[in-house]
Amino acid sequence: MENNQCDEQTVVETCLLAGRIMMQSGAETYRVEDTMLRMASSCGLPESQSFVTPTGIIFSLEGLNPTHFVRISERGTDLEKIAKVNDISRRMASKELTAREAFLELKNVDEANLSFPIWLQIIAAALASGSFLIMFKGNWSDFTPALLVGGTGFSILLLTQHSTKVKLFADFSAAFVIGLLALFMVKAGFGLELDLIVIASVMPLVPGLLITNAIRDLMAGHFVSGVSKGAEAFLTAFAIGAGVAVVFSLWL
Repeated sequence: MENNQCDEQTVVETCLLAGRIMMQSGAETYRVEDTMLRMASSCGLPESQSFVTPTGIIFSLEGLNPTHFVRISERGTDLEKIAKVNDISRRMASKELTAREAFLELKNVDEANLSFPIWLQIIAAALASGSFLIMFKGNWSDFTPALLVGGTGFSILLLTQHSTKVKLFADFSAAFVIGLLALFMVKAGFGLELDLIVIASVMPLVPGLLITNAIRDLMAGHFVSGVSKGAEAFLTAFAIGAGVAVVFSLWL
């Protein structure tokens, strides 16, 4: 009986860890629930139950086992971690891994820093800003201003988010700096079309993955998660718009 309880406890810890990693990395709610249930089923527990929201995970095995809860306090985007958890889940389903082996691999994934270096993220954001400007049929003469403004704005986002841990304030600060720099460049004659420079530069800040996940969760019937993610995306977009609007209202 003790060995069975130990095995069940390992299954619970493995499923909760997998779910937490996926939610913190930006996975859809229905994908997290499905992954946890498949992992439990591969261990001979097909009647397990899971309920996932953007801020917490509730999980229970079949029978009279107690219900477990994990709080999700941080959320970001790390598609590589999601892919690694999915791979571990599939290997559990095919009996290549036991619950204990899967738990140890998940711990390594959780502790690993798989994000790209900050300097590379900033360069990518800058290039994306310049590319969006051209895609929006802007002038090539505004490519460099958009590149500089977008890269600087994304740097402010990372710095502010690291310092304050408040994402909405970080989005507002980054958009404010973007609007200020774009306005300064146009006034100085370094840029031509203010609106296109600003629009292209804020594109790396837009919560595209969050909006996509909100719609997919709503379509899958997860209304609590879909609405909450949609509200978070709306607040993020509002913070970005407010940051630019403050600049324009004060200096235009």
